[in-house]
Amino acid sequence: MKPLLYASVFLFVGACATQSYKEKMQDIEDAITIVDPDLVTNYANSITAEELKTHLYIFASDDFEGRETGSKGQKLAADFIKRYYINEQIASPANANTYYQHIPASYFGNNYNSTENVLAFIPGNDRSQDVIVISAHYDHEGRDENGNIYYGADDDGSGTVAILEIAQAFKKAKADGNGPRRSILFLHTTAEEVGLQGSRYYTENPVFPLENTIANLNIDMIGRVDKYHADPENSDYVYLIGSDRLSTELHFISEVVNDHFYDLKLNYKYNSDDDQNRYYERSDHYNFAKKNIPVIFYFNGEHEDYHKITDTPDKINYELLAKRAKLIFATAWQLANQEKRIVADKAR
Repeated sequence: MKPLLYASVFLFVGACATQSYKEKMQDIEDAITIVDPDLVTNYANSITAEELKTHLYIFASDDFEGRETGSKGQKLAADFIKRYYINEQIASPANANTYYQHIPASYFGNNYNSTENVLAFIPGNDRSQDVIVISAHYDHEGRDENGNIYYGADDDGSGTVAILEIAQAFKKAKADGNGPRRSILFLHTTAEEVGLQGSRYYTENPVFPLENTIANLNIDMIGRVDKYHADPENSDYVYLIGSDRLSTELHFISEVVNDHFYDLKLNYKYNSDDDQNRYYERSDHYNFAKKNIPVIFYFNGEHEDYHKITDTPDKINYELLAKRAKLIFATAWQLANQEKRIVADKAR
C-alpha cells in the first residue's frame, strides 16, 4: 500500500505544479494588451505587395551578380540598400554614420574580401536606450561554376525587401508623431551564407550595447511556401523558430499579435531542440540568441529552388510576403511600444 500512497502524493504534487505552471503562463498571456491597434493597422497597410515586388525585381536581378560576400555585386547591393534609406530619410546610427559597419578581410582569415553590414535606425522616444533589432541577410551565393547567377530572391531577397518596407512604415509613423517608444535598428547582414559571419561580427562589435538590445526579429526566406503547404488552402502560414527559447513573454506577444491582426498559421515544426535540420542554428538570430537576446526567426521552409539559380523573383508570392512582413511590423510595434520591456526569463 505504501508505494501506491507515495505515487498518489507525487501525482498530487505534480498536478499542482502543472496547474501552477499553466496559471503562470496564462497570466503572462493575459497581461499582454495590444498597443495602438488602429495605428498598427494603418501603418502596416503601407507595406504592399506591389512595392515589395518592385524592390525585389531590382534586388534579385543580374545587376547584383548573386551578391556573394566581398564581391562587386554584394557591394552594389549594399549601396542599393543604403540609397533606399537615404531617399526615405531614415538615418544611419550616429556611431555608424556611413550606414556601413565594415568587416575587414582579416576577420575571415583573408578567405573573403572585406565586406559590410548595412544599418539604419529610428530612435525611440522615452525608452530610446532599449533597441529592437530587425535583421535579414542580403548576401547570397554569387555564381555557379558556369557563371550562372544565384539570384536569391527568396534567400534572402524576401527578408531584405521586407525590412525596407517595415522601416518605411515606422518612418511614416514617426513623421506623423507616432514614433516608437523604443529604438529600432534595421540590420542587413553580410556573410550569412559563409557561416553567419556578419551577425557574429555585429554581436561581437555591437553598435548599441547588447544589454540594451531587447529582441532580435530575424527574417530569412518569407516569400514562398514549402512542399507541405503547396495547396493554396494551406499556404497562409509562417514557421517561427526560437520565439520561446529565451523569453516566454516574447512567444506569447507573437501569438497575441498574430491572433489580433493577421491570423496566419504559426507553425512551430522546426522549433524543437531535436530538429534534425538545426534551423535554429542556421540563420543570423542565432548569434543574438547566444548572447541571451530573445529572438524570433521567421521562415517559410525550404523549397525546390533553395540555393539554386532558379530562386527568382517571379516565383515569389508577393501577397503572402506582404502579410508576413505586416505581422513582423506589428510584432515589432508591440515590443517597441508596450510599457515594460520583455523579460528573458529563460536566459542561460
